[in-house]
Amino acid sequence: MKSLVLSFIADDKPGLVNLISAAISEHQGNWSESSLSQLAGKFAGVIVVDVPAANLETLTHALDNLKEQGIRVSCEVSDSETSTVEYETVTLDLVGHDKQGIVRDISNTLSLLGVNVASLETELTPGSMSSELLFKAKGELQVPKSVDLDSVQAALEEIASDLMVDISFE
Repeated sequence: MKSLVLSFIADDKPGLVNLISAAISEHQGNWSESSLSQLAGKFAGVIVVDVPAANLETLTHALDNLKEQGIRVSCEVSDSETSTVEYETVTLDLVGHDKQGIVRDISNTLSLLGVNVASLETELTPGSMSSELLFKAKGELQVPKSVDLDSVQAALEEIASDLMVDISFE
């Protein structure tokens, strides 16, 4: 078996998941993990599929042919080598007035500390007391055991005041 990681994007419409899952099933693939979202009139996602090695090429060809139905698919075979780094998983919650560069600044700080962003969800919502947009982010971070959690929190709190956001770290 091979693990295939595929990403896709298409104009949002009913039946997209069915088209992708049918192609996977026709080639004896097993849909094992996914993250799918509707964003700005598009439907996008990332899917992990386990497929017999003998069917890998025909499956990737079938997925590529979905472009005829408006679905652009990109496929990568996973090496699935396990990392030797041990991580502690923590949750990051962020809320603040929307401004350009929030994700860039937070991710830069995390990267400099060797912290991996395992997942991140963001949204803009109207403020409850004003019409200003609030930027909200929730993420799962993987902090190497060799990195002190207090130093990560301190670094995030330091840039939080510059960004005018509130950050909680669990």
